[in-house]
Amino acid sequence: MKQRILTAIVGIIIILPIILYGNWPFKLLAYVFSAIGLYEMIRMFGLKNKYGYFFISLLFMWLILYSKEPLFNFSLPVETMNLVVLMIVVLLIITVATKNEFSFNEASRLLLATLFLAFSFQYVIQVRFISLEAFLFILFTIWATDSGAYFIGRKFGKRKLWPKISPNKTIGGALGGIVFAMVFATLFHLIHPFDKSFVSIVFISLFISIFGQLGDLVASAIKRTYGIKDFGSIFPGHGGVLDRLDSFLFVLLMLQMVNYF
Repeated sequence: MKQRILTAIVGIIIILPIILYGNWPFKLLAYVFSAIGLYEMIRMFGLKNKYGYFFISLLFMWLILYSKEPLFNFSLPVETMNLVVLMIVVLLIITVATKNEFSFNEASRLLLATLFLAFSFQYVIQVRFISLEAFLFILFTIWATDSGAYFIGRKFGKRKLWPKISPNKTIGGALGGIVFAMVFATLFHLIHPFDKSFVSIVFISLFISIFGQLGDLVASAIKRTYGIKDFGSIFPGHGGVLDRLDSFLFVLLMLQMVNYF
């Protein structure tokens, strides 16, 4: 517990000022976190020559990310979708060149991991540059969901939500997380009103809470499939980047589709 608290304090001291300041330091942080998250997934896959495949995937992930959110004052003369197609072609060529030592299944996993992280971190940056308030609203709504699920689940949770994937999660906890999220969103809107209707704020908090919990379940299912407890250990007592950001990235990916902020 002491280690978890110490890590949280150090993380807040280092990361919170970067979030508040934004600009290029925040973009750089997003690029770094995306790289760490990608490495965590590739290591989990157990690929031979993991560093080589990490380099290829990292190159395409950063190019896709850069195509929409460049770090420097020049843009890429190529469309995002063309980069996606090129990565698919490169991975298929590798399967042939290695005589299926690098299989189609491994290529599919690598592609999925790369695209998930590229597009989710792309919207992480976009939301922060659109509005600090929107970014914090999403972040704190997810935290409110986690808190509600934990406290209500411990007190009233009896029926398991999905025991084969996450044995500790309960239906009561999930509902408690939704209630906490909606209460937080209401208070946030009253204290610092968005340029949105109150009803839409309540509905978007419901959206964030549900998909945040789904993202957590997806991450749990992936870890259970590969027989690991955590994606990484970069944050002592908390796990890796993906352990901390699984719900957040999943929510951001879904919010990108509805284009709410």
